[in-house]
Amino acid sequence: MAAPTRLCHVWVGAETGALKGVNLQRKEATNHVGGSGLSRGRGVSALTWGDPAQTELLVGSLDRSVSVFSTEKGKFTGERLCPGGDGAFCGLGVLGSSIVTAVESGLVRVWGEHEAEEPLQELTAGPGLCRMRQDPTRPHLVGTGGKENGLKVWDLQRPQEPLFRAKNVRNDWLDLRVPVWERDLQFLPGSQRVVTCTGHGQVRLYDPSTPQRRPVLDAAVGEAPLTALALIPGDTSVVVGSARGDVAVIDLRKGRVLRALKGFAGGVRGLQCHPRLPLVASVGLDRFLRVHQLRDGRLRDKVYLKSRLTCVLLSTHLDWEAQEEPPPQKEVKDEEGDELWDALESVPTPRKAKKRKISGV
Repeated sequence: MAAPTRLCHVWVGAETGALKGVNLQRKEATNHVGGSGLSRGRGVSALTWGDPAQTELLVGSLDRSVSVFSTEKGKFTGERLCPGGDGAFCGLGVLGSSIVTAVESGLVRVWGEHEAEEPLQELTAGPGLCRMRQDPTRPHLVGTGGKENGLKVWDLQRPQEPLFRAKNVRNDWLDLRVPVWERDLQFLPGSQRVVTCTGHGQVRLYDPSTPQRRPVLDAAVGEAPLTALALIPGDTSVVVGSARGDVAVIDLRKGRVLRALKGFAGGVRGLQCHPRLPLVASVGLDRFLRVHQLRDGRLRDKVYLKSRLTCVLLSTHLDWEAQEEPPPQKEVKDEEGDELWDALESVPTPRKAKKRKISGV
């Protein structure tokens, strides 16, 4: 029997539309599907907790629906559509009892409790949006950024103009403009600083509390596009992942690589660090969930989940260090094709005819 959902340490979204809960102690995973069934049109593009007690998950899908999954009941308990704008969700958050959504066309909206209601607030962050994230200590503040769409910090209570609008770095040594492509961002707790990673391989640190609108730190990290970023507790370093499968720990004080995390075989889609333990979870196109130790870069857990993975969310209320005797490992059912192959009849392979030997004349 699969692990109860309330004992899942990690939640992962897949391109097939499945929500996967993983118990790392038992090395077990469970698939959860909404009422419409599995479909790539309902691929999971965003995950966030719906309440501080972490009993509800908000799941954003490609069809612009937001589903509510109860970890106590182990099933989906509600769903609502969040129309407007174009493209998939590139950000999902909670503001009190309201839901905050952002789509690739740049439309950010705040939705009330009732589906029939119009959005309570909305703002236009600009086209080509790649990421919207909330400040964890001040949820009414959000940061946005994308392709040729620089970092902006907004107040959802006064969405007419951004509180901060980043300025591009100076031209390169050939006096050519440096292209802008913000792929992910995080707010540093206890300050106004924001760290971003770009599709051109840079990690940048901005400080809106100063008059300087350009980054106070601009560090190059390899040549591959950076796709995901996670903040390590302590505010002095971050973990970044690339489209080539490179994952590294970056020091924000000097802008240098502290260590590389190994074992990846595909582009990284999601990263998250545990707020109290020196652990980072990662998912990506190679279909594996990995948990690394941040102190030495050692791989602690590795679970194969059979689908291309898009986002990851940690359950931080559980005791991750408790030891439990793992049962015999069970295979996660491949929702993409196992049922189809099991239904097909086996066809016997035709035997090759023996060549007749022709005697000479």
